[in-house]
Amino acid sequence: MENFGKVKELVAAVEADAKKFYENGNAAAGTRVRKGMQELKNLAQAIRTEVTEKKNAR
Repeated sequence: MENFGKVKELVAAVEADAKKFYENGNAAAGTRVRKGMQELKNLAQAIRTEVTEKKNAR
């Protein structure tokens, strides 16, 4: 559940940069969005692995 909380926080943090990129064309914000999306991908993979381990341990 710890990683799931991190995902929620990261999505909220990336949202402001996404608005800056899509609405204002801010290229630096786009870079931050890409970085945030990569972090989300890594967290999602960690959650998948954790869920699989817990499921198989039962």
